[in-house]
Amino acid sequence: MDTFVDIHSHLLPGIDDGAQNLADAVELAQYAVNSGISHSVLTPHIHPGRYDNDEKSIHKAFMLLEDELIKQKIPLTIAYAAEVRISAEMMPLLENNKIPFLGQYKGEKIILLEFPHSHILPGSDKLINWLFKRNIRPIIVHPERNKELQADISKIKPFLKVGCLLQITAGSLIGKFGSKSQQIARLLIENKYAYFVATDAHNIKNRPPELADVNRYLVTTMGKQEAKKLLYSNPWNIVRHKF
Repeated sequence: MDTFVDIHSHLLPGIDDGAQNLADAVELAQYAVNSGISHSVLTPHIHPGRYDNDEKSIHKAFMLLEDELIKQKIPLTIAYAAEVRISAEMMPLLENNKIPFLGQYKGEKIILLEFPHSHILPGSDKLINWLFKRNIRPIIVHPERNKELQADISKIKPFLKVGCLLQITAGSLIGKFGSKSQQIARLLIENKYAYFVATDAHNIKNRPPELADVNRYLVTTMGKQEAKKLLYSNPWNIVRHKF
């Protein structure tokens, strides 16, 4: 079986809209292993006013899950970071070391950055410039599910131009988030604008940590080498030091 590295998942128990308890988290971890995922970075939401997580709350949930996976001998190697909603509030959180980074890229620190699903916030470019000035490079998550980008995909280009990376949700590529998300996801992959594919797993029923099915799609359409880049090599280059 091919092995994959998942850089975006919501397996940590009880701290966002992902796994609701430890039993859910363990079930998701076992599912991830069964789908070929060897390493998973657990990235709960940091969304001020909705999910007020920080380094401390995330680390606490991580230790709980890590101990349980060891106890149950589930061979998923885990680390943690966060999916950060773009907002003015994220700036002091970063300055006070309350946001865990995803990894490193060319000497820069990396965060997962989430836009609202409906639109691109005015001033997003300025906040991203603020990040780059502090040696922080954002990975923009699931751009294919943003309504404004669905209406005009060219609006992602200024973010690519300054050096943002893109992460596509695996389920989008195979139609699990609707035809428009699928169309945009495939376009971003085909044009090689996307650097990663990840699960954004939340639960077993609708959003499981599944990469084997999308690997089959990518191998068929892009070839085995490109599929490996998106699902293993590129993610590993970012997160390997965390393991």
